[in-house]
Amino acid sequence: MKMSHIGIMVSDMAKAVEFYTKALGLRIVMDNTPVIEERETAIGRMCIEVFGEGFKGFNIAHLVTEDGVGFELFEMVDHQERHRVDFSRIGLFHFSLQSDDFEGVIERVQQYGGKTRMDIMRYHPEDDNKPAKMVYLEDPFGTLFELYSHTYEETYSHTYEETYSSDYE
Repeated sequence: MKMSHIGIMVSDMAKAVEFYTKALGLRIVMDNTPVIEERETAIGRMCIEVFGEGFKGFNIAHLVTEDGVGFELFEMVDHQERHRVDFSRIGLFHFSLQSDDFEGVIERVQQYGGKTRMDIMRYHPEDDNKPAKMVYLEDPFGTLFELYSHTYEETYSHTYEETYSSDYE
């Protein structure tokens, strides 16, 4: 299994494309394109099935990470911006990216309207041989994401075993 893409709702497509390309370094595959509610094309019929009758259309842009994971940005014509995390909603909580330019990404996130949601954390602050860091960030539209300094595998290999095994023995 490989990750293909994720879809993110935004309230301002131009601002979203700027944020995801300039702050996070994603590349545009298909720039902002309007999609209208119609039944004449396969994409039109698919959108009605997904969004329901009366969705009134949307703008869409496709971006991609260095390793080919797609980011599909949606700006619905009829939308209401949200500013808080709804923890009662079951489903996707956040996504995560990894960068060798960890501090630079954090600075650009803030520069382009995003937020830092916590202090930078090291999983093993006592061990200089395990420098993996992470931080929760937020895009300008309230979407949470994590930033890792190392790969997922480097961050978590042996972490559970070394950190938590004594708690459950």
